Amino acid sequence: MKKILYTFAALCFIHPPTTLFAADGIIQIQSDFDVATTVNRLERILSNKKITVFNHIQHSESANKVGIPLRHTELIIFGNPKVGSKLMQCAQSMAIDLPQKALVWQDETGKVWLSYNGMAYLAQRHGLQKCDTLVSKVSHALSKLMHAATKQKP
Repeated sequence: MKKILYTFAALCFIHPPTTLFAADGIIQIQSDFDVATTVNRLERILSNKKITVFNHIQHSESANKVGIPLRHTELIIFGNPKVGSKLMQCAQSMAIDLPQKALVWQDETGKVWLSYNGMAYLAQRHGLQKCDTLVSKVSHALSKLMHAATKQKP
């Protein structure tokens, strides 16, 4: 568990200006792009990495259809059964939080954010003490994927 916490702390220092770590385990990264572009980039990156996109939900579109205004909000549900199944072997309750989700949304000031559940939070929530190495690898991979979707290359 210490290794997971050290990884989490290190990530806080790697991306401090545009990454927020909420107390409830949600990691939020400010995107350099609009919602549609961020979603398209994420789906392309996931596809290129052979990670399955199980669903794409356009919450704002659904809300607008029933007369409820909602800023642009889209949810991508994705995962890799080879990895997710191993996490579920560590703690079968992980199945309630898998597959992983990424929420891309626009705030009231027009900024676009990508939010996802941090692995350190999920590891603590489900008691994954025996799987520190796997949790660390998944945490690092998720961070790289999410930052690639939200950041322009220098």
